[in-house]
Amino acid sequence: QLELITPFQLYFNPELIFKHFQIWRLITNYLFFGPVGFNFLFNMIFLYRYCRMLEEGSFRGRTADFVFMFLFGGLLMTIFGLFVNLVFLGQAFTIMLVYVWSRRNPYVRMNFFGLLIFQAPFLPWVLMGFSLLLGNSIIVDLLGIAVGHIYFFLEDVFPNQPGGGRLLRTPSVLKAIFDTPEDDPNYNPLPEERPGGFAWGEGQRLGG
Repeated sequence: QLELITPFQLYFNPELIFKHFQIWRLITNYLFFGPVGFNFLFNMIFLYRYCRMLEEGSFRGRTADFVFMFLFGGLLMTIFGLFVNLVFLGQAFTIMLVYVWSRRNPYVRMNFFGLLIFQAPFLPWVLMGFSLLLGNSIIVDLLGIAVGHIYFFLEDVFPNQPGGGRLLRTPSVLKAIFDTPEDDPNYNPLPEERPGGFAWGEGQRLGG
């Protein structure tokens, strides 16, 4: 916004990354959500809300695993980004977080802008439809959903299948850096089953 740098210095460009060694583009393309406006605020709100609910919910006390999900998702999106014409992947990353949260909370009932009421697993698809109504490309949403589904399947589904196992293992170096040996027993985490706060993300567990 201060025009100290431009989006042309941030966007994902494989040729500039691998031939001109502008390695920072591997990270900065996730950090730009466009000029300040509705789309920017929309992404910031969802990124904050669902990142926080995951961190204080299913990833509570597992910071290293949380960081590993970021790294795994970012790596997978970067690989896919080589084959699709996307220059910024931040929105796809947000959708990935929403997808993982929604699949881990399948019985939460959502209220989207007071217009639609549905269960949490449909939230990523509703957001994709909303993005389509705004005239945006849905490729970025589909990429986020795909990466989120791959992570959810490998982390939550496949290990519980007959003959399955854990294919995703958090490196010990991440556990040494991020995980603390003790947890505060008096901490009251943010309930994942009661998002609240915004009309388009409210939810309550069915039967509760």
